[in-house]
Amino acid sequence: MRRLAAITVTALIATATACGGVGGSADSGVYTTIDGAKQIDATAPINPFNPQGNTFLGYDAMTLAWPKNDPVDPNRFYPGIAASWTVTPDQGEVVIHLQPKARWSDGKPVTSEDVRTSIGLAYTQGGTAYAVDPKAAGSAADVRVVDARTVKVTQGASKSNLFLRNVLSTVVVPAHVFGHLLPADFWTTLKAARGTGPAAEKAKGQITGLAEKVISFAPAKDVSAGPFTLERVNPGEALLVRNKHFYANQNIAPDRVKVLNYTGNQQIWNYLISGSLDSAPFTAVPTGVLKRIRETEGNEVVKGFSPVAVSLAFGQTRKPYDNVHVRRALAYLIDRSQVTKVASPEAGTPAKTTTGIHAKSAQAWLGDGIGQLDQYQVDPAKAAEELEAAGMTRKGGKWAMPDGTPWKVEIHVPASFSDWVSAAKAITSQLNDHGIDATVLTAADYTLYLDELAAGKYDVGFWLMALGPSPYNIYQRIYGSANGWQLLAGQLTHVPPGTQGNWMGGPETIDGINPGALTSRLNAANPDEQRRIVGTLAKLTNQQLPVIQLYDYVNTQFVSTSRYTGWPPADSDVLRLPAGVWMQLGMIKEKAGS
Repeated sequence: MRRLAAITVTALIATATACGGVGGSADSGVYTTIDGAKQIDATAPINPFNPQGNTFLGYDAMTLAWPKNDPVDPNRFYPGIAASWTVTPDQGEVVIHLQPKARWSDGKPVTSEDVRTSIGLAYTQGGTAYAVDPKAAGSAADVRVVDARTVKVTQGASKSNLFLRNVLSTVVVPAHVFGHLLPADFWTTLKAARGTGPAAEKAKGQITGLAEKVISFAPAKDVSAGPFTLERVNPGEALLVRNKHFYANQNIAPDRVKVLNYTGNQQIWNYLISGSLDSAPFTAVPTGVLKRIRETEGNEVVKGFSPVAVSLAFGQTRKPYDNVHVRRALAYLIDRSQVTKVASPEAGTPAKTTTGIHAKSAQAWLGDGIGQLDQYQVDPAKAAEELEAAGMTRKGGKWAMPDGTPWKVEIHVPASFSDWVSAAKAITSQLNDHGIDATVLTAADYTLYLDELAAGKYDVGFWLMALGPSPYNIYQRIYGSANGWQLLAGQLTHVPPGTQGNWMGGPETIDGINPGALTSRLNAANPDEQRRIVGTLAKLTNQQLPVIQLYDYVNTQFVSTSRYTGWPPADSDVLRLPAGVWMQLGMIKEKAGS
């Protein structure tokens, strides 16, 4: 989610010379790009555990492996620091074999102790495979160094289908730089934390209490196992230089990588129009701007699958959105094709219907079952029937609440998301045309927007969903903590609407079905059971409409053939990985004579 949040931000139009060194990619051996995951903060440390840290995934920051993000199978990866791995059928045990030639940029070998230390640091941050609580689904029970290049990670009793994915996604840092952050008795404390009682609670507190120390650590220099190391950073750009010790150095074409900072989409557009970038990640682009980008010599557009969709979500504790007939009426009045055309014509496709799943994944999971779902094609007559069923009345051409008071639909969006703002305006225009008084309200920034959303301050707001490829993660967006279901210590509970981040406020059970329990079950179900559960949840989501799925994102990226060749083709799974990984895989080559 952070990635999409960062790359859909909009701001005042900036000139193509806003960052120092723009156009430097024309220099031989320099590759110039944008990091779509974050904007540059020159004061941040060289630390991948820091959210704003000055490390760049795929260039100097390395994980054990790189996810292919298959639409159905979340456990397919390309090698990274791990050359290979084996896993038991139940994912109870993962054995990782490191790259035999892997070395840090200071010449020291990458060892199993580096991986073990990195996992220890990940425990201080919590979550995924490294939750301190042993009852948490998918948490590691043991991390053992087998030999200098082999590590074994064992899953706890509460199994998760995402264990392998979460283990292989571990960021690896050098123990000789970061290891001192872990107390000498860390692993003993971790073992105690896996127990019960006061002693275990104290041990858990000691481990999580290290989080801030780890986040704020500022190494004196970048020690990287990736193809590059950070040489310098300023508010305008970061410069990375070749790591001569990288294990696959023969695959790396550039001698340097320049990462330009940006303040919004428009600035990225201007970089592309001026021919300053060799590649740019997913960026929301209007049709007119795309035409100008394509007119620049060398620029090409590459599109692929992006497992993300955008929706209109409802706070069901607020009337009249607690009534499913109202939600269905709105679905029948929103022309999703028109909304997409206005908001994201180049980076989105209209949602065929609401399933909770991106259309490409839905086809894989549901097959012919998609045809059995209500498509919610625009139908004002059906919308009127639904509103009347909800007790709404029409007076003077305007729809009113059952008690006769005016019905005012307020759609909330963060002001910085250009496509969302455009989509919301298109929706309000459509609703107003059909007698519903609708307006758009914006929050100053995305962080404030999420805070107010979680606090239950909005009736209707935009919400990212369908975050694949794991079906568990997909439906967690709708039937997880935002809707009251919380998984703590291996136990699933449902908290009342308006508490602990439950802003959606949907019922715990619907027609005898507990969607939160089914979603939780996806975490450990076998493939056949997963398919049955996904079918049930898709049908329930389609009928109940906790959200209206508007458009599915298309991964629209930009490359330039002026200086480099070997770009991933359209629909390649590597398009969902940083360009630094493309280099590691030997895809990017310097153009002759450039």
